[in-house]
Amino acid sequence: MDIKAHNQPFGPAYFRKYYLNRATRVTTAAEMGARAALIAAILRHAGIPVHGILDAGCGLGLMRTAFAELLPRARYRGLEASEYLCARFNWSFGSVVDFRPVKPYDLVICYDVLQYLGERDAARAIVNLAALSRAALYVSALTLEDWRSNCDRSRTDRNVHLRSGLWYRRRLRRHFRHLGFGVWVRRNVTAIVWDMERPAP
Repeated sequence: MDIKAHNQPFGPAYFRKYYLNRATRVTTAAEMGARAALIAAILRHAGIPVHGILDAGCGLGLMRTAFAELLPRARYRGLEASEYLCARFNWSFGSVVDFRPVKPYDLVICYDVLQYLGERDAARAIVNLAALSRAALYVSALTLEDWRSNCDRSRTDRNVHLRSGLWYRRRLRRHFRHLGFGVWVRRNVTAIVWDMERPAP
């Protein structure tokens, strides 16, 4: 099953439906704050300092406030392919496929972005995530397994490319090691994680 994306505009209507309307939104600020807390806790536990955060495909920036409280010394930069959001929130305009800042970031967030990209661009984006991240990456994408078993289809955008989780993991493992819960570290970075705390191979 492969549900194809069709030039999703990511304008006001999209964000009203999936982020602002209580009846149809797919997540909340509280849920995203909890996600930011989990990411920060894992990296703190693994001994990885964070001074710069790139939120690639940041949307409304729902993790920004939580990160400001949890990682107060880290500067946050939102990257968005939506011209509407860039104008509204002053995010940097660009795509995770080919965006290249002057310096990489300690932590890169890529939440629910990759499923909107075709296979070639999604693969290119994962390679670019390795260039964007100096140390850590948090990545989440709607997978075929999620579509079948986990997500609420009445609230989930079906205008996406559904791929297996294995498709993503195989490409991520070329550059990163998985710490768990969507948090990955570059292979050249030392992370203090005990054997039984690691995901099963």
